[in-house]
Amino acid sequence: MTETAGIRLVAGLGNPGEEYAGNRHNAGYWFVDALARRHRAVFRQQNKLHGSSCRIEAGSKTLWLFMPSTFMNDSGRALQVFAGFHKIETSRILVAHDEIDFEVSKTRLKWSGGNGGHNGLADIIRRLGADFWRLRIGVGHPGSRSKVTRHVLSDPDEDAAAAIRTDIARACDVTGLLVEGEFESAMNVLHAD
Repeated sequence: MTETAGIRLVAGLGNPGEEYAGNRHNAGYWFVDALARRHRAVFRQQNKLHGSSCRIEAGSKTLWLFMPSTFMNDSGRALQVFAGFHKIETSRILVAHDEIDFEVSKTRLKWSGGNGGHNGLADIIRRLGADFWRLRIGVGHPGSRSKVTRHVLSDPDEDAAAAIRTDIARACDVTGLLVEGEFESAMNVLHAD
């Protein structure tokens, strides 16, 4: 990856279906949905590519937005098919996902690394390797490891949901920087709290 190779694809992780729509685990979906709404873009389901996608203009470039229609644990399969079809290198992908190690109102950008116990990331790393960007959207930790699954598969309360939406809006603000490859500038904005 070169310093100036910007993002060409943002994949938001989540679980499909109305019953999961408000769950913390769907924070990645919320992010790409917010980006699409900001740019008045409409997602179209593409069954052969295992998800829904649309394109937006961000900065001076075109950016794909993608929501896998597979369940979280199978996110890598969908992303591998979509990125392969559009010939997008793994290093130019941003994966947006919920992050229990961050409190609500903390969102961070990160290059490469492990999966941190996140099953969606684990599947992507297994299929594509670890060298992609991550947008880690804080959803808070339930305090006990035994409560993590129930926590991420439940809806945040009204105050937490509003705080997550505010943070997602801040992350949307730096998308133009990400497509231009200005990752340090984007981090300076996102990590400034």
